Amino acid sequence: MLDLKQFEVWFVTGSQHLYGEETLRQVDEHSKIIADFFNNSPQIPVKVVFKPVVKTPEEILQICREANVAPNCVGIITWMHTFSPAKMWIRGLTALQIPLLHLHTQFNRDIPYSEIDMDFMNLNQSAHGDREFGHIMTKMRMNRKVVVGHWQAILVLEQINVWTRVSVAKYKMQTMKVVRFGDNMRQVAVTDGDKVSAEMKFGFSVNTHAVGDLVQVINQISDAEIGKLMQEYEDTYTLMPSLTKYGEKRSSLFEAARIELGLKAFLEDGGYSAYTNTFEDLHGMRQLPGIGSQRMMAAGYGYGGEGDWKTSAMVHIMKVMASGMKGGISFMEDYTYHFDPANPMVLGSHMLEICPTIAANQVNCEVHPLGIGGKEDPVRLVFNAAAGPALNVSLVDLGNRFRLIVNEVEAIEVTESFPKLPTARALWKPQPSMEVGLQAWILAGGAHHTVYSQNLTTEYIEDLAEMLDIELVVIDKDTKIRGLKNELRLNEFFYK
Repeated sequence: MLDLKQFEVWFVTGSQHLYGEETLRQVDEHSKIIADFFNNSPQIPVKVVFKPVVKTPEEILQICREANVAPNCVGIITWMHTFSPAKMWIRGLTALQIPLLHLHTQFNRDIPYSEIDMDFMNLNQSAHGDREFGHIMTKMRMNRKVVVGHWQAILVLEQINVWTRVSVAKYKMQTMKVVRFGDNMRQVAVTDGDKVSAEMKFGFSVNTHAVGDLVQVINQISDAEIGKLMQEYEDTYTLMPSLTKYGEKRSSLFEAARIELGLKAFLEDGGYSAYTNTFEDLHGMRQLPGIGSQRMMAAGYGYGGEGDWKTSAMVHIMKVMASGMKGGISFMEDYTYHFDPANPMVLGSHMLEICPTIAANQVNCEVHPLGIGGKEDPVRLVFNAAAGPALNVSLVDLGNRFRLIVNEVEAIEVTESFPKLPTARALWKPQPSMEVGLQAWILAGGAHHTVYSQNLTTEYIEDLAEMLDIELVVIDKDTKIRGLKNELRLNEFFYK
């Protein structure tokens, strides 16, 4: 789990010299109180650093430049306690290269009716000071998040929480590396894309290693390391009889452990945060990684099947956002449908690679034949996903731009048994309905692979799209096909 407290956001308050030293002293004092409150709040996962009030164009430019290069500074929160003339901010905002949250608040929650005077009014001018600041950012076409409300309000803290987590994810994207073991599944369109454009837009790199490079690392794993990991399997999961100590398939578990340790070593040594593989390119491997890929995801790595590097990157990015939160995030695929008019549902699954962080309860470790890949029977974790609200997220390359697509879904408790389907699985109902949700997804060009999240909300993905300046399509309870078609048509003009 990533420790988000190693990252920081700066709390920057704007004012001017017009009001005198006593007013500026109070502005500074109030700003420090707010910053300290945020820093000590359990709802905000990063460190919030107070910065002295800025009063001139030179001070504003300097603080923005410093924030750009400060180690682990992922964004700035701005607030105008008094009126801060917006022309002072132009050079600083032009130079700023990290996310900005505009907090539209005021120090006092309530109007002090019996005591309010002109001194109070001169000091507490956020109601119009923040409008001046907001105007210049709109005129400059700056993407930012605007949060409105008293700084102690739960809703305000939660919105700041979301923004800080997404800011950390964007920060991590700048140095993130994705490794592809082999190429994409042959003839598949959506899993491929422009890796150079992706690095220009998102910051992360995507490069290929031959499967043989991984196999070489796998073959160097010692029996002692494998034995230790197998004991961990036994302590953590319910093993099917054939995988236990004297079972006839024990060697399959031994090989699965070797593959997992090889994967882990390769990713750690190369500084990779995510990876892909494909069943069509397994030369030198005895089985397709199943439990290894599942456990790598559970450890925070991104994964994408069949060479799907975009989904792999998004799995890791979203796991960074959700660090420390309840619930899980996994690589996912819409596998088949239940078109019962009274109870329509989607069955989500994959051949092997679903992350156990989304499991409802017991996780079984099993080995079964796999009809594709031409290798030995792979070991995998089998379980049912938990019920509750969730998201399916897809990042697609449309040629001239990237598009993020979100479908809000409601996961259903899995009550039926699947005696002949030895995979991890989830059941869900797409919003706003089965027919509209699926039609909207297809019209938006969504992929068959997704990132399935039990803990993030659409707000996280919306903030990410805003920070990255990419198109976002949301499919939720309010989606109507006619409106979606018009939105997609308008987006074609906007993003050309």
